[in-house]
Amino acid sequence: MNQVDLFSAFKAYDVRGIVGETLTSATAEAIGAAFVDVLGLDGEEVLVGGDARPSSPVFEDAFAAGAAARGANPVMLGRISTDQLYYACGVRAAAGAVFTASHNPAQYNGIKLARPGAVPVSAETGLFAVRDAAASYLAVGIPSPAGVGVVAGTISEADTLLGYAKHLRSLVDLAGNRTLKVVVDAGNGMAGLTTPAVLGDKLLPGLPLQIVPLYFELDGTFPNHPANPLEPENLLDLQAAVVEQGADIGLAFDGDADRCFVVDERGTPVSPSAVTALVASREIARAQAAGEAEPVIIHNLITSRAVPELVAAKGGRAVRTRVGHSFIKAVMASEGAVFGGEHSAHYYFRDFFNADTGMLAAMHVLAALADQDRPLSELAREYEPYFASGEINSEVTDKLAAVERVLSSFRGEEVNVETLDGTTVSAVNGSWWFNLRPSNTEPFLRFNGEAREKAVMERLRDRVLSLVRQGD
Repeated sequence: MNQVDLFSAFKAYDVRGIVGETLTSATAEAIGAAFVDVLGLDGEEVLVGGDARPSSPVFEDAFAAGAAARGANPVMLGRISTDQLYYACGVRAAAGAVFTASHNPAQYNGIKLARPGAVPVSAETGLFAVRDAAASYLAVGIPSPAGVGVVAGTISEADTLLGYAKHLRSLVDLAGNRTLKVVVDAGNGMAGLTTPAVLGDKLLPGLPLQIVPLYFELDGTFPNHPANPLEPENLLDLQAAVVEQGADIGLAFDGDADRCFVVDERGTPVSPSAVTALVASREIARAQAAGEAEPVIIHNLITSRAVPELVAAKGGRAVRTRVGHSFIKAVMASEGAVFGGEHSAHYYFRDFFNADTGMLAAMHVLAALADQDRPLSELAREYEPYFASGEINSEVTDKLAAVERVLSSFRGEEVNVETLDGTTVSAVNGSWWFNLRPSNTEPFLRFNGEAREKAVMERLRDRVLSLVRQGD
């Protein structure tokens, strides 16, 4: 096999690389073999699927060949969303892999790996061990099963789309009090497959939803716009369509459809923190109705302070955690949390194997909107009492020095300083806060801030960014 440097492709939570350079058929095959060995999956099912990128099918076949060579029984799921993999890993109690680079451009691909039950595989739970074993196989070849007590596995196929759609529909009642007109921008990603199955009438009876599709054709070259709704320019087509169609709501999914972004009837984005608060209120009420005394809601430290305040007001218990899905999922499990949300539009559900699914979050928003008569802009206002900066990246040569400049500027003021994930500075009176968090993979320092008043937030933002960018 050719030697390929895997260290640049293996990240904290997944594998991500450039097709033909850091990710090839040889690397996919080696990773498949290493995945089986590191997790001890010989004789077990390993689920394998991929998104709409042109390279995904080839990589899936290579991964499956490597996994079978080490004794696993790959089950090929074909084109799937990432949360479809989590569903399959949950219901089949099997480990799995989905080939996707999420919101990255078409020249990228990658792999998200999960243990049985949709438990994530991260740097702290075996991902780097998979990397090291795969690197060894790339150098010397994948061992033959002959003579080492391993029997080569068999490869089969399965379709999980109908089961996935039925499961999601069982969790949210979308009958509603009114029919909603919904524009959905799939960005040529996997939501073009999952939306008709879950929200439409392709596989199940129709719902009181009028779906207006944008870019539902599966095309991993993303010809219309990048499948990254986190960037405002990629929401422009959805925003325009919502206004032109007189729609009640717009939904935008990323390339692998595990994240969902929402815009209201005016085309204005609804913050992921507001969606987190809205869904949390519904999940708390549902858990309480089932007899749960104090339902737990997880949120990361970048999420609006409105989230823990609402959770407390509804009788739940909010638990704050670091940014990142492996941390969230671990705390979801340890706390028995009913729901968790992140500022990046990842939403986690106990009834979805503690995994993240943008589609289920979207269904909760649709149900909440349909159950009352106000427009979404008014409904969302209840959950957005503060003014947020959004995440702003600064390219900084010396991140530690930049943070120290900021901290020096605030010394002597009535503030609290925390270091849970990066550095968080907050006013003692609760009127504002900001967080500076260094990227692990890029030369960026990420700023997020929030205040009760817009002018205060803007002054805070400008003050901190000026200090961060001094000398760069």
